[in-house]
Amino acid sequence: MTNPLLAPWDTPFDMPPFAAISDEDYGPALEEALRQHDAEIAAIVADPREPDFENTIAALEASGETLGRVLSAFFAVAGADATPRRQELQREFSPRIAKHFAAISANVQLYERVRAVWDRRDALNLDAEDARQLFLVHRGYVRAGAALRGAEADRMKEIKERLAVLGTEFTQNLLSDESDWFMELSEADLEGLPEFLVDASRAAGSEKGIDGFVVTLSRSLIVPFLQFSPRRELREKAWKAWTARGAFGGETDNRGIAAEVLALREERAKLLGYESFAAYKLEPEMAGAPQAVRDLLMAVWTPARTQALEDQLVLSEMAAEDGINGPIEGWDWRYYSEKRRKAEHDLDESALKPYFQLENMIAAAFDCANRLFGLEFRPLDVESYHPDVRLWEATRNGDHVAVFIGDYFARGTKRSGAWCSAIRSQAVRPREQTPVVVNVCNFAKPPAGRPALLSYDDARTLFHEFGHALHQMLSDVRWEGVSGTSVARDFVELPSQLYEHWLEVPEVLEKFAIHHETGEPMPKEMLDKVLGAANHDMGFQTVEYVASALVDLEFHDGPAPADPMAKQAEVLASLGMPSAIPMRHATPQFAHVFSGDGYSSGYYSYMWSEVMDADAFQAFEEAGGPFDPAVAKSLEENILSKGGSVEAAELYERFRGRLPGVEALLKGRGLAA
Repeated sequence: MTNPLLAPWDTPFDMPPFAAISDEDYGPALEEALRQHDAEIAAIVADPREPDFENTIAALEASGETLGRVLSAFFAVAGADATPRRQELQREFSPRIAKHFAAISANVQLYERVRAVWDRRDALNLDAEDARQLFLVHRGYVRAGAALRGAEADRMKEIKERLAVLGTEFTQNLLSDESDWFMELSEADLEGLPEFLVDASRAAGSEKGIDGFVVTLSRSLIVPFLQFSPRRELREKAWKAWTARGAFGGETDNRGIAAEVLALREERAKLLGYESFAAYKLEPEMAGAPQAVRDLLMAVWTPARTQALEDQLVLSEMAAEDGINGPIEGWDWRYYSEKRRKAEHDLDESALKPYFQLENMIAAAFDCANRLFGLEFRPLDVESYHPDVRLWEATRNGDHVAVFIGDYFARGTKRSGAWCSAIRSQAVRPREQTPVVVNVCNFAKPPAGRPALLSYDDARTLFHEFGHALHQMLSDVRWEGVSGTSVARDFVELPSQLYEHWLEVPEVLEKFAIHHETGEPMPKEMLDKVLGAANHDMGFQTVEYVASALVDLEFHDGPAPADPMAKQAEVLASLGMPSAIPMRHATPQFAHVFSGDGYSSGYYSYMWSEVMDADAFQAFEEAGGPFDPAVAKSLEENILSKGGSVEAAELYERFRGRLPGVEALLKGRGLAA
């Protein structure tokens, strides 16, 4: 029978035919796709004509279509529905894929053709987009090691292949720890837990085959448990498991993997002539160099730590009233912070959550996109890779724009966190194609017949990931390599973090924050409290994030540490890390940094982008309001549609007229003096 991954996709919007694909189809399809790509590369190299933009740069972009289709379909399911068989396939595929692309980037004859075009660039009369594509392709080959020869080139291939294996192992180890650990709760253990959390723990127990209640390491379960459970011994047990993921010992322990990854990255950077991996990684980013990152993070760290230490004293006093002597511990912070929020802002998360139905928050994200950019969304009845997955067609003025896929609920086969990816990115050349974009979240799935209720933080996550999706859907560039979110790492979070601001717009909450039982909108008094408490516990949130970003930077800016855990402890001690606040992502669970190179030396980028998003939203406030059409048009034309076709700093200056300072960020977080 014809492999459905290799046959023409006779599906709506040329979607992957997930319903027809079996796990056993991926291996043969990958083999054939790699063969085809090799043949296409060989044809470019063997072309007897003088290298030019069309027969080399455009031809490279046109190559690998089949491989791209196979990989996009596989990795869509590998992250969101990683069954044991798919994990096995990923372990098998990762080194083969890395070896394949390493061989292309090390192909001397191919690189010489690219360099020949680059050397003649001034005589080619290229327009701005083609010139940018040439620049990025040439730079990509140089940074990949194409200029290396002999033993150095061979070693670079080995490093890339090994890093691919280690990244897969890190991810799968973390998924194993997160899916295997759970804590059963008795009826007595449910004391103090709000109804939504009891329902979620019952649903989690059902997924585990248990007729009862459990807490898992899914963030949507464990965080509210730490907020609401008055049982300190249970909070301690859950918190220690949560913060020890990836370091349980045994086969799934990630500490050795982290050490090897850091050593290989340093070696890779040194082969390419850089002082450190951070210097290599940051060269093409907006920040440009490690010291610029350090300066930003420390400018935020100092006021954030001051605020966190003040908060720690207040929470310790509250804990003392419960008979807890001395400073609070990590498993106490969220519990007493929630009590403080209720006392100071008269805001109770359990009373708030009924107003944040998943369905309404999806509708709110869609409605804002309609008011800002004219997009409309209609549901699609198309089978995807899991029954929980939902699809919509995005249109504008009746014209097709994109397919949007939402995969919102946590499950044991899904890695933790939330992310946006593209099964297909927008492009005009070498083939015209519209995007297929996926948002993946890990919200607690309710029992059958009950609505899914989100925390305010969950709702922000939904808006954040949808901001990434808009960056993909509104892309209007020529080349897929610069489409959508293919931008500098410290620019990619701007659209997503900026979109979070619309969740805080009163008229959005008034329309969509509707109680799931009464159908009544959120009372104005509660709405005012929600907005007034937006910066509650911001010292904690900022410290846990900045600490992770600084540890990431120090891991990579200098010699690779033989013992990453010791280096982590050294960095935190030098910062004066408050004792009751852990890093947001301790090293053994720091998937952003160790599952791949994406955010390595780049976890700071959320903060770098926040400097811009705080300033960018001010542009709306300074104009006609949050839905000002002129500013929205400028945002789309100058940022969302441009992808990486222009340098990030230039795009922002086109939109705002200048680059921002850190002042708006500190003010927005309530940390300004």
